[in-house]
Amino acid sequence: MKLNIIEKDVLNPLGETAGDKIYLTPIKSNIRNISYLDNTKPNADLILDTIQEELKKLNNIRITKPAGAPASDEAIQKACESDLVFLAVGDCGSCSTWVILDAIRLEKVGIPTISICSHKFSDFARMLAESHGAYGLRILELDHPIVGVDEDGIILKVQNIIPEIKKITKMK
Repeated sequence: MKLNIIEKDVLNPLGETAGDKIYLTPIKSNIRNISYLDNTKPNADLILDTIQEELKKLNNIRITKPAGAPASDEAIQKACESDLVFLAVGDCGSCSTWVILDAIRLEKVGIPTISICSHKFSDFARMLAESHGAYGLRILELDHPIVGVDEDGIILKVQNIIPEIKKITKMK
């Protein structure tokens, strides 16, 4: 069998920008309210449910939005009622894009965020954040895939990042 290897250049769609740096909002040591922004991708709800159960906070706000679109102004305003927002899940190009852009919108108005992306899209998510000036945006990685994984598999993936979440949030 004969193989032909063809190399191709791929254009990075992010480009370089000269925009202002976005300073990330520090996470408070006394978190009282947490918002969970669910982009309605398969298993995003289970990811956020598992995080919510592990953190055992009483004041939780659940918000849903379409995966391939920005959160509405109303959803962002609702998320601003909390001390921290978890956004899930980025496991493809458009949903990862909007998870990150929504996180940046929240960081710009002083709400700290933690975004959850699959490891296959986390590099893209970081590059996107940096191209918008949000260096060091908090992005945690779940093992890919997310879609098509049963409930126990998703819970296990999320439990693998719970120690990192507790470290970032200084929660026990």
